[in-house]
Amino acid sequence: MIYSTKYTALIIEICHRLYANRFVTATDGNVSVRLENGNILTTRTNINKGMVTAEDLVEVDMQGEPILKSDIRYQISDVCSPSTEIGMHLYIYSQRTDVHAVVHAHPPYATGFATARQPLNECLFPEVIVGLGAIPLAEYATPSTEEVSKSLEPYVKIADAILLANHGVVTYGKDLWDAYFKMEKVEHAAHITFVARMLGGEKSLSPEDIEKLKAISQQSWGKDFSERIACETSCSSEEKSVNSSSDEDIRELVRKMLRV
Repeated sequence: MIYSTKYTALIIEICHRLYANRFVTATDGNVSVRLENGNILTTRTNINKGMVTAEDLVEVDMQGEPILKSDIRYQISDVCSPSTEIGMHLYIYSQRTDVHAVVHAHPPYATGFATARQPLNECLFPEVIVGLGAIPLAEYATPSTEEVSKSLEPYVKIADAILLANHGVVTYGKDLWDAYFKMEKVEHAAHITFVARMLGGEKSLSPEDIEKLKAISQQSWGKDFSERIACETSCSSEEKSVNSSSDEDIRELVRKMLRV
């Protein structure tokens, strides 16, 4: 079924970008947008995001039920099944009236951190601190089940990007581009953090640096990130010791691989 909506072309473009940037493979990932009528337009299940067309989008209500059009040209068989992750999208919309789009993907570096069960919560990048704050890690939940929504509950109202343990990333925002750009930002931050660890370890900004950033953010950009999850400027000496040992092991493994 082809939906006549201003969002159709945009969802298609974002799906194609997700695939082109290798944020998803095969039939992974899903994208949705809140419509003016209160329903949700989302990608269907079992479709490669690089191949999405208008016929691969389905409108659902807030219970996840597909909307049947009254036009006699449409048959029930024409209606696609929404993504199996639609429950996660609907939960986010129900908790955040300011959110109008949700993107879920598996970008490699960010998903690597999620699989290692490490949040991206250090104060490393001014753009991430201002735009997203700390990026928390939700506990592991079986994909496509109500467990996923429950795992988001501690963070959904105070974060716009969440790592899903052993699963991927979900981002959301005021519109489709906002939600998608947050996905790009999360993956970029994860990639840079990974590279920094290979070069000896990332160095977080100091509390003084954060206060200066907060002031300039409010004065120059009109952005107040005080309500977001605060990033961490340091960790305990014990945690540093553990991380240092683990990271050195990883760096040695990479060096060995490069010599092969």
